[in-house]
Amino acid sequence: MKKVCAYLSIFAILTLGLSNTVFAQEASKTVTATESAVAEPVAQAQEEAAPADTQSFHQVLKTKYIEGGVPWMTPILICMILGLALVIERILYLNLATTNAEKLLKQIEEKVDGNDYEGAKEVCRNTRGPLASIFFQGLDRVGNGLEDAEKALTSYGGVQMARLESNMSWISLFITIAPSLGFLGTVVGMVQAFDDIEKAGDISPTVVAGGMKVALITTIFGLIVALILQVCYNYLLSKIEGIVTTMEDSSITFMDILVKNRK
Repeated sequence: MKKVCAYLSIFAILTLGLSNTVFAQEASKTVTATESAVAEPVAQAQEEAAPADTQSFHQVLKTKYIEGGVPWMTPILICMILGLALVIERILYLNLATTNAEKLLKQIEEKVDGNDYEGAKEVCRNTRGPLASIFFQGLDRVGNGLEDAEKALTSYGGVQMARLESNMSWISLFITIAPSLGFLGTVVGMVQAFDDIEKAGDISPTVVAGGMKVALITTIFGLIVALILQVCYNYLLSKIEGIVTTMEDSSITFMDILVKNRK
């Protein structure tokens, strides 16, 4: 799963590099078009403004990305790409880690009742997921006594829980960084606006608009990225809690099976 995450991240970075090149070209075209529009009559500018209303969502998004400032928008985009790559990796891992506990316990109980511990181990080997791995460790040490089997369940269960929560801290980090980068863009945009006011010696919407646009767009994008990742993060947490609860309940039932067979 880590390889999948790495491949997704590399692909996203390559795509980002190509996108930045396209965005730079679009930015130069936008600047040229703006300069020519200023020189043209007002009537012609109004005629050219009409097709802008028919832009697709993707085109509008690209335009806002450029207007927000590529140096400030790119880190936010990287946070979203890496965060979503980790989310996809965790979703795949957790789905593979989900096991039908009732079916597995029933198969193990049938083998243990027949005193076929090797058969019970084979059932665990052929079943994917952390639950089967925990049961295998308990069956492997049941010969040393029920106490050793219970200790194996507890210790190896802790290891499996740590694997379930792997990479969650990185997703949480991106949730925090994305809006922080947006707020940083806001501060820089405000400083830029005041610098423009100082140079112009006059407070007017035209002078302040550039800096304010950077300030607002970067904040909006940062908050959107954080909201998306937060929803995914909470979904993953609920998924992990469900698996952990199943592991704990099934471990108690598993020990009851071993105790019943040892009497």
